[in-house]
Amino acid sequence: MIFFNEKERVFKLDTPNTTYMIGIVDKENFVGHIYYGKSLRDIDAAYLMRTEEPPFIPSKNNRERCSFYDCFPFEYPTSGVGDYREGGIGIRTAAGHVGSMLSYISYEIIDGKPELKGLPATFGTEKECMTLKLVCEDKYVGMQVELLYTVFEDVDVITRSVRITNIGQEYFYLTRVNSACIDMDNKDFDMVSLHGSWARERHIQRKTLGYGIHNVSSFRGESSHQDHPFLALVDKNTTQENGEIYAMNFVYSGNFRAQAEVTQFDSVRMTMGIHPENFCWKLECGESFQAPEVVMVYTDKGFDAMTNTFHKLYRNHLIRGVYKNKKRPILINNWEATYFAFDTEKLLSIAKEASALGIEMLVMDDGWFGKRNLDNCALGDWIVNEEKIRGGLKYLVHEVNKLGMKFGIWFEPEMISPDSDLYRAHPDWAIAIPGRPGTESRQQFVLDLSRQEVVDCIYEQVASVLRSANIEYVKWDMNRQLTDIGSYGLPVDRQGELYHRYVLAVYQMQDRLTKEFPHLLLENCSGGGARFDPGMLYFSPQIWCSDDTDAIERLEIQEGTALIYPLSTMGAHVSDCPNHAVGRVTPFDTRGIVALAGTFGYELDVTKIPQEDRDKIPGQVAMYHKYNDLVREGDYYRIASYAQNHKYDCWQVVGANQKQSLVTFVQVLSRVNFKSIRICLKGLNPDMRYRVVFENDDNIADKVYTGDMLMKAGLLVPVLWGDFQARLISLTNLE
Repeated sequence: MIFFNEKERVFKLDTPNTTYMIGIVDKENFVGHIYYGKSLRDIDAAYLMRTEEPPFIPSKNNRERCSFYDCFPFEYPTSGVGDYREGGIGIRTAAGHVGSMLSYISYEIIDGKPELKGLPATFGTEKECMTLKLVCEDKYVGMQVELLYTVFEDVDVITRSVRITNIGQEYFYLTRVNSACIDMDNKDFDMVSLHGSWARERHIQRKTLGYGIHNVSSFRGESSHQDHPFLALVDKNTTQENGEIYAMNFVYSGNFRAQAEVTQFDSVRMTMGIHPENFCWKLECGESFQAPEVVMVYTDKGFDAMTNTFHKLYRNHLIRGVYKNKKRPILINNWEATYFAFDTEKLLSIAKEASALGIEMLVMDDGWFGKRNLDNCALGDWIVNEEKIRGGLKYLVHEVNKLGMKFGIWFEPEMISPDSDLYRAHPDWAIAIPGRPGTESRQQFVLDLSRQEVVDCIYEQVASVLRSANIEYVKWDMNRQLTDIGSYGLPVDRQGELYHRYVLAVYQMQDRLTKEFPHLLLENCSGGGARFDPGMLYFSPQIWCSDDTDAIERLEIQEGTALIYPLSTMGAHVSDCPNHAVGRVTPFDTRGIVALAGTFGYELDVTKIPQEDRDKIPGQVAMYHKYNDLVREGDYYRIASYAQNHKYDCWQVVGANQKQSLVTFVQVLSRVNFKSIRICLKGLNPDMRYRVVFENDDNIADKVYTGDMLMKAGLLVPVLWGDFQARLISLTNLE
C-alpha cells in the first residue's frame, strides 16, 4: 500500500511487515528519507529528519545552507552544491559545471509496475504491487528526475529505479547515476558482501562498518567473479534467525558500485548503481536515461528471512518463461568429458549411455563451429563444422532425439577471435582503442555490441543455428572482461556510453532470443559465475554457478549464491574425479547430493567412469525427480556453514505446507573419537509428526519426531566414516 498525507507532506509505503517513509521539506521542496524498518501505524514521523535542529532548513537559516545540504537525509542526493557524501546523480553541463539540486514537483500512485524500457526488472500485476512516482527537477540544469518505488503485496520488498530526462534547452552529461540511496542513523552495523574470483565465486564476507567509505564494485564490463552487486548492512548481533538487515541487490549485469558511507555525524548513506568509472552519458534535449532497478529488503528476523524474501521475489516476480515453475531436464554436458576432442560418433556414444541411465538432455559444448579445435580461433564464425559434426547438426540432433533425449548447444555470442573470418572481414567490430594494440584474453576480443549492425549479424548467426534443428537448450557463455574501452561506431562525446550500451545490447539479444524461441531453456554463463545476477535471471531461469564443480568447493560457492538466489537458479553438475579444477577425489554419492541443491546434471564422460559410479546414476536421477519440486519451490534455511565451522555443512528446504522437508548434511572432514552432531531444524510445524529417513544410509533406522522436538532439541547425525561424506535426510508428515 502507498499513501500520501498532504498535510504532513509524507509518503508512506507499506509491505506486509515493513514501512518506508519519505518527506517533503521546506518551501524548496527537498525530498528527505524519514524511515525504513518494521511496520508503523503512524505517519507523523517527519521529526526524524531533524529539521528543527541546527543548521535548520534553508528558509530559516540560509547562511548555513551548505551545512544543511551536508547532513540532511536526502532521498536522492545530488552533488556539487554542498553535500559531500556520495551523490545519487552527477552531471556536467555543456558549460562544464557540475552542481545540481532536486526539488519535488509532483507525484503519481500507479496500480501495478511499469516496465523499464530496455532493462530487466521485477514485475507484478495491478493486484500484486503498487508504484509511487515522485517527480523532481533542477530548473537550472533543465533536468527532470522521476524516482520510482514499487511495493509488493506478497513479499517484504521495495524496488527502486530512476528515470532522468533533459527538459532544458541544451545537452548535459550524466557522470554518475545511482538507482537507490538510503540515509539512516548508524546502528554500529556490520557489512555483508560477496567476493571471490574465477572458480571461487560469491564467498560471504562480513566485516565491521567503520567511518569512511566501504564499497564493492566492478568495472570489468560484467557483474564479475570478484565482487557481486549485493550489499547488506546488519546489526552486530544478527544471526540466521534474528537481527536487523538492510539489503540491496542490483538488477543489472554490467559495471556497478554498492557503497556504505559512515559520516562525521554517525549517519550511514547506502547507495547502489552503475559504476561511475568511464561512465559518461550525453543527454540531448528531450532524451531520457532509465537507470536499472535496485531490490531492497528489510527484515528484523535475520538472514533466513532475508534469503527467503529474495527467493520468493525472484521466483514469482523476476524469472519468466516456460521453465519458471517447471522441473528442468537433467542434462549431461560434454565439456569436461571431451573438451575439444569430439565428433558425432563420440557425442552419440555419450548420449546412448546417458539415456539408458535416465539422463534427459545432451549438451554439445565449445568446439562444434568454424575451425574451432582449440580455444584460439573461430569465435564469431557460428557455422557448424561438418568435419566434426559429420552428417550435420540436424542429423546429430535427430539421433539424440531418437534416444528420447533433448539436445542443447553452447554459444559465446559476445566474443570474436582475431583468427576468425568475421574479424578478418570486420576488425573494427571489436571493442578497441584506435591505434593501440588490443589486450587479448583467451586469445579473444569482445565484440562492440554498441553497434546495431554487430548485434544483428551475431543474433542472426545464432538464430540460424537454432532454426536448423530441434535445439531446446542454449548455454550462453561470456569468458572474458572488457578492456580497451573504445568504439569505432560511437562519436567522441559518447565514448563514455560504451559500457552501458554493451549491457543493453546483451539484454536486447537475449530478449529477441527468448521471444523467437519461447520454449528454449536458456542458461547463462560467464566463465562460470561472473554474471550471476538478477539481470541475467530475467532472461534465463538458471545460471552456471561456477566452473569449479568440486563438491567441497561448491559448498561455499553455493552457500553464498543461495544467500540471495533460489536454488532452482544454480547450475550444478556431478563431475568426474580427480576433479579437473582442484584434483580432489570425492565420493560419487557426495557429488550427487551437493548437485541436488541446484539444477542438477552431469559434466563427465559417462562411457568412461567406473562402473560403480555409473550404477549410481539411476538412483541419483530418481532422487532428483523425487525432491526437485521441493528444492525448487521450498523455503531455504541455513543450518550450519562449513565456511565458518570448518567441519561440516548443512542446509534445509521446507515445503510451503510444512508437510515435507529435505535436509542436506555434508561431513567435510571426519574426526576420531567424537560424538554425533546435533542439528536443530527450522521451518517445521511444531505440532506435526515427521517420519525422518536417512535416504542414502540403510544403517540408520527411520524415526518419528514432532516438529517441536526437531527444531528445539534437534536431530543427531552420526559421525560418518571417511572424509567428504554426505547424507540426505527426508522428513514427511505422517498425518
